[in-house]
Amino acid sequence: MSGGQPFSVILRTYTRERWDDLVCAVNAVQNQTLNPAEIIIVVDHNPALQVNVQQRFPDVVVIDNHGPRGSSGAWNSGVAVASQPFLAFTDDDAEAQPDWLERLSECFEHPNVIGAGGSIEPYWLGGRPAWFPPEFTWVVGCTYPGMPQARAAVRNFIGCNMAFRREVFEKNSFPQGMGHVGGRPSGCDETEFCIRLKEHFPQGVLLFEPRARVRHKIPPARTTWRYFLKRCYLEGGSKARLCRHVGFHKGTATERSYLLRILTKGLLHKFHRALFTREWAGIAQASAVFCGLAAAAVGYISVTCRQVFTSSVEI
Repeated sequence: MSGGQPFSVILRTYTRERWDDLVCAVNAVQNQTLNPAEIIIVVDHNPALQVNVQQRFPDVVVIDNHGPRGSSGAWNSGVAVASQPFLAFTDDDAEAQPDWLERLSECFEHPNVIGAGGSIEPYWLGGRPAWFPPEFTWVVGCTYPGMPQARAAVRNFIGCNMAFRREVFEKNSFPQGMGHVGGRPSGCDETEFCIRLKEHFPQGVLLFEPRARVRHKIPPARTTWRYFLKRCYLEGGSKARLCRHVGFHKGTATERSYLLRILTKGLLHKFHRALFTREWAGIAQASAVFCGLAAAAVGYISVTCRQVFTSSVEI
């Protein structure tokens, strides 16, 4: 496709263990129906990996993360060298579908759209566990039930499938001290960034386009109960840090709506299955929902108490 917006695609990687995934991710970006003007691979503080990437992809811009280790530092480093008016972001374990950039580009035909994002489909490398509730696919960084089925304005995007106009970065950057560091499953840096963008551009729209799809690879290590509970706990803590930055109302608006509309409905359905069909999967999923919510609540309370204590000591 020759038309469309000119994009710089920024892709973060940090470990040689994901080498095959990285190759697939880059190949997917290189074979878009809308060709990217440039591809930037940001290697997150791994000099040996950076050499490997430069040798494997000589036609791609390869740079080091010049900021703190983690997703925010890597994204900011990519933004600093990007040359195009539109910037798209993805990860080394996400495989963009062929029309991904084309669909994102269509969103920016509307002048008020300052950012666009799309759906993230889980690709379960070891199969999806029967106990894993669909309402919790955000645990593995994917689109979850309740998100728009057609184009709609949203509060924020998920990091491996988002794009912005270059101009929004003139006075904004991804926040330091938040986000994924290495394989640590914690985040909310893209959420904080999106909320802050809406404050700076009150007429701007963050548009979700479900047809702009990427497949996110989920290894078996991320389908254990231990990972599930740890991820929920860390997400609760991330939400507490986010609320400290943007306030409780903005920081939890989407989550409160999700809890009331989607999770409650899902729980009732699972209880119905458990009571009337005695189906094990329904009982297991209902248990996972309760345990996940409890872990997230503990994480939120723990970090909030720590923040209050730290503030008291500083005073």
